[in-house]
Amino acid sequence: MADTLLTLRPLPGRALELLDAVGAPPRLRAHLELVHEVAARLVAGIGGRWPQVPVDAASVLFGAATHDIGKVRHPEELSTPGHRHEEAGYRLLLDLGVPEPDARPARTHASWTLPGISLEELLVSLADKVWRNSRRPDLEDLVTTRLAEACGGPRWEVFLALDDLLGTLGAGADRRLAHQARFPVQGPAR
Repeated sequence: MADTLLTLRPLPGRALELLDAVGAPPRLRAHLELVHEVAARLVAGIGGRWPQVPVDAASVLFGAATHDIGKVRHPEELSTPGHRHEEAGYRLLLDLGVPEPDARPARTHASWTLPGISLEELLVSLADKVWRNSRRPDLEDLVTTRLAEACGGPRWEVFLALDDLLGTLGAGADRRLAHQARFPVQGPAR
């Protein structure tokens, strides 16, 4: 379905191949496209404000494009809350030959306090919240801390700049939610 209101960049080729391979339904694809778009804008905003912070943009974008792939194994979680898709998605990606670091966001996108979580995983988690203008102070605090440590700037300045960026990204949530709602939860992949 074409959407004249939203312009979304294409998902990474490998992510598209994986979604095709597992028969991802239209609503899941729409959600992943929206989170991917927000992740791309988030990474660009961080790169523009803190170019000295090393962020693996490709990792963030692939993670955003596949973070909910486990919902093909737990389709009830496309319309109701649940967490079974997280481990299932991680395992599914590994089974499909995705390297472990690239599969991790499927497991960690709702568990950002796990030990050893990378900045890239935190950014996937953040994009998965901000796409619908949901703000999680605990998650934003972790990202603020990581960015401040990486750039060496005052934490309060990083907080203010990140808050501004997230506010800007969250502003389009109503259109994104309306876009996602246009796609059926089940049905043939598009």
